[in-house]
Amino acid sequence: MFKENTIYYQFLIHNGWKIYIAATEKGICYLGTEHSSLDELFNICKKQFPDCNLKEAKEELSLYQTQLTEYFDGLRTEFTFNFDVRGTTFQMNVWNALSQIPYGSTYCYSDIANKIDNPKAVRAVGTAIGSNPIAIVIPCHRVLGKNGSLTGFSGGLDVKEKLLMLEKIPYKY
Repeated sequence: MFKENTIYYQFLIHNGWKIYIAATEKGICYLGTEHSSLDELFNICKKQFPDCNLKEAKEELSLYQTQLTEYFDGLRTEFTFNFDVRGTTFQMNVWNALSQIPYGSTYCYSDIANKIDNPKAVRAVGTAIGSNPIAIVIPCHRVLGKNGSLTGFSGGLDVKEKLLMLEKIPYKY
């Protein structure tokens, strides 16, 4: 059972995938790849929720764990749990646009800028994508360069490549 102002977290290892998960009573608030650290999880959670208490737990995160392992096993194409993320209005607009990219599809940075009605903000879109606290769930890995090339990913390009292969998304080097 979730307690108010408590963020529960765990390190999930499943079939070669290694991720950090954290959630509040309202939803998932952090997902970090194997290149993340516990310090990063703590820092991002404390920045979003300054008065929170962090507690390691698995039972409270079973919904997230189940859906993420189903995704990694190729059995799930969308997540049905809630998010609890905080950002600027611009970041939230970008993250909402990312959330609308269907499984197995890609957008480029200018597509996202156009989707949020700010076509000149391509670089700012890239910055907002890079600060997405729940990578994979808000699918920033589905954003490629305009020519379909593999571009930056805060979780590591090797992880982005692995996610694209999981979703059978073609890309260029």
